[in-house]
Amino acid sequence: MEYDTLVIGAGAAGMMCAAHAGGRVLVVDHARAPGEKIRISGGGRCNFTNLNCDADAFISENPHFAKSALARYTQWDFIALVEAHGIPWHEKTLGQLFCDTSAKDIVAMLRKMMVDAGVDLHLQTEVTHFAKSPDGFKATLIRDGHRQHIAAKRAVIATGGKSIPKMGATGFANDVARQFGHRVTELEAALVPFTFPEGRFAAISGVACPARVTANGPDFDEAVLFTHRGMSGPAVLQASSYWDAGDTITLNLSPQADLGAILKDKRQSDGKKALTTELSRHLPARLVEHLGSEMDLSGRLGDLSDARIASLVEGLTRWRLTPGGTEGYRTAEVTRGGIDTATLESKTMQSKTTPGLYFIGEAVDVTGWLGGYNFQWAWSSAMAAARDLQG
Repeated sequence: MEYDTLVIGAGAAGMMCAAHAGGRVLVVDHARAPGEKIRISGGGRCNFTNLNCDADAFISENPHFAKSALARYTQWDFIALVEAHGIPWHEKTLGQLFCDTSAKDIVAMLRKMMVDAGVDLHLQTEVTHFAKSPDGFKATLIRDGHRQHIAAKRAVIATGGKSIPKMGATGFANDVARQFGHRVTELEAALVPFTFPEGRFAAISGVACPARVTANGPDFDEAVLFTHRGMSGPAVLQASSYWDAGDTITLNLSPQADLGAILKDKRQSDGKKALTTELSRHLPARLVEHLGSEMDLSGRLGDLSDARIASLVEGLTRWRLTPGGTEGYRTAEVTRGGIDTATLESKTMQSKTTPGLYFIGEAVDVTGWLGGYNFQWAWSSAMAAARDLQG
């Protein structure tokens, strides 16, 4: 069987690329259905892009690499595609766009686009051998117990990272990259909850509050959720992408209000009130009770000195914690790191060492923030490769 393009991986990036590559295209994937990560994303409604998407929201050894692809196929381009297919959507918060009905609408759109383009899709298919050939590439596939040999002029690796192995994630892309002389940067679970030893927050599991979380990178102002294992919530997931083992993180439990000014004002107007009572007006009561075991929250407001207020504010707005680790790839939404961008052409995603070989999506060392950024990278990097394949 001979094809113009072989795409390995039927996720967001792989299907998007296949639908636009032109010529005779084959997509293979070991999963039972295409786009499984799309289907489960965004609580089943797929946070398919972000209105605020730009290169500053991505982590990479080369922070400039993603600019070309993101500029040449933007969030507005994908929104136009979604609207052209009649998929209703809404903005939830912070520019995050979701399907009104179901993430399955995005999967169905991509499948229809592939059908319209004449793309062949082979699911539950294992790639047991992949190599360069004189005319392009050759692969050996196992499908329904039968061995099949495929030849293709070009090949696109779109198998993603190592996150969520129960969804079929593997290190296939990294193995192929190394096979063809590409460096793979250090890989870490990202957009993932933190764990803490000895059930540190088990007593307040389920408690959530707004907070500002920082870990070696930008500040993230969103919700924090305390769990039996440790900490989760959007702000924590965001910070996890910048965190390295052994590092501390900083929580500001009052990111919007001037807690010092509030306490000084209440000291004058309501001095008989207990400090914990006032704090419980601004923080969840169970969290205040828990914090009482870590810092002195005893006494009445009227007894607070300026120095003690300053100390309290410091403790509550610069609460430094050292996670024991993360929940790892089991629950990580993405993988930080990947195929070294120095070995890829930023405008086409083509290998600099092996002409005709492309790497797209999460497999590349480009990791986006939570909130639709990683899907936009899938669409943008896929289109960068597809336009070159058309060419």
